[in-house]
Amino acid sequence: MDKLPDIVGSIPYLLEGAGYTVAITAVALAIGFCVGLPLALTRVYGDKLASSLAAAYSTALRGLPALVVLFILFYGLSSVISLPAFIAGCLALGVCSSAYQMELLRGAIQSVGPGQMMAARALGMPRLQAIAFIVLPQALRLAIPAWSNEAAVVLKDSSLVYAVGLAELLRRSQQVAARTYQPFLVYVLCAVIYFGLTFATNRSLDTVERAMRLPTPLEEMH
Repeated sequence: MDKLPDIVGSIPYLLEGAGYTVAITAVALAIGFCVGLPLALTRVYGDKLASSLAAAYSTALRGLPALVVLFILFYGLSSVISLPAFIAGCLALGVCSSAYQMELLRGAIQSVGPGQMMAARALGMPRLQAIAFIVLPQALRLAIPAWSNEAAVVLKDSSLVYAVGLAELLRRSQQVAARTYQPFLVYVLCAVIYFGLTFATNRSLDTVERAMRLPTPLEEMH
């Protein structure tokens, strides 16, 4: 336990690595959403060919480990373009997340009753306008619980980026463990930080969900 002061002194270093973890998670989720939403709309409203291609994209990406995608981007493309570890990690996790976000967004879109679209079209709204202003606001609200789970998954998967040398939380924990010869204590501390990040993420999205939830008729009466 004589190494305990060294471990305590390493907490700021680990928290700095946790900052990389949060940044990777945020960027990857944004990439996944920006790719997944158009694909989800294509699956629901696209023609047969476009819908099939989107489905094939989802099936292919969900069948690949995120680490393999990361290695393809970081090592496989190194002969064509130099990708920093941070960018490669964000892209790999974002691409993988886009397949899962596509499916959860597709489910949310299909949960909006078809009568909503029919009513909008009956009022003279163009199809794209009805999707953007009638269907999507309701679908995105319904997607928050599932999206919260995906955010937690991407946060934990961000630890894979240690494999390409980025000094995020897990990589820094390895360095501290090697220096202090106390791997158990260091990795327990690492686990506590990951748990705190995941807990904070889920709680924050739960708050967003409650804020955006539409009141039921009984709640409106009260």
